[in-house]
Amino acid sequence: MEYRVQIRFGDELDDKRPSNAMPAGWRFGRVSAVATDSQGEVYVFHRGSEADPIVVFDAMGTRMLRSWGAGMFTNPHAIRVDADDNVWVTDNGDHRVMKFSKQGELLLQLGTKDVPGTTPDLFNRPADIAFSPSGDFYVADGYANSRVVRFSSDGTYKGEWGTPGTGQSEFHLVHSIAVDSRGTVYVSDRENNRIQIFDADGEYLREWTHLGTTQNLSMTPDDELWIITHRNNIETLTYDTLAGRIMRVDPESGRILGSMESPGHWIDVAQNGDIFIGSLTGNVFRWYPRWLTEGASATEGIVGG
Repeated sequence: MEYRVQIRFGDELDDKRPSNAMPAGWRFGRVSAVATDSQGEVYVFHRGSEADPIVVFDAMGTRMLRSWGAGMFTNPHAIRVDADDNVWVTDNGDHRVMKFSKQGELLLQLGTKDVPGTTPDLFNRPADIAFSPSGDFYVADGYANSRVVRFSSDGTYKGEWGTPGTGQSEFHLVHSIAVDSRGTVYVSDRENNRIQIFDADGEYLREWTHLGTTQNLSMTPDDELWIITHRNNIETLTYDTLAGRIMRVDPESGRILGSMESPGHWIDVAQNGDIFIGSLTGNVFRWYPRWLTEGASATEGIVGG
């Protein structure tokens, strides 16, 4: 598959729109995450002060649909959409996991604002959420704690695993998590430069150490595994927003099925196959199947005549 990229999704001028898709004066800050729902709507979670933290667009980024969250978050990190189109976020600045309706109504909160902890009802800088086919969900409680925490669909604590370290079932920054259709759990152990793989109850199965420092994982309903990664954790620290690779990975073997260069912190693959990247550069990148067949025309890059 070959791709083109839209580099300023939701915030890009063209000759059909005299202003961007957002209200005048609105711009993204550092985009920590992006997610898509069953209707193809795109949710952008960012850290800027000029726009609401959660901004929702149509699939092409040409129209803003709604937004919410002003004053609600300290440091936005993850955004995910479950099978019922509920919107889940983590705030790794104030230690909370929150569930919203797609219209922005708060439905569930886990953790206590500004209270870090390691107990079943507290987190310490949670990084990500993933949903199991059983209805359970998992929280990557990963920046200050080194654990994966499992909950039932209503938020009841069901268990956890993980301790600091470099061995099996040990972590050094649990940055992302994904679950396949069989309930297998894939965990980005980012600063250990590996992905560890577990069964639904947290029993260690295997690990991959050849994919670099994985920032984020996206598992499609038909078990396509996509990642955004850096070559190693030194590159993550040194280049931060500027480096990275998108990869499609075979979830059984870890074999790389394809890759392309892209900066990014977050990845989401929409149902139509478009790939969305949330970048700390303040961009959302939309990669879509298509490729240039000829060079630029004489009017390439001219906006508005």
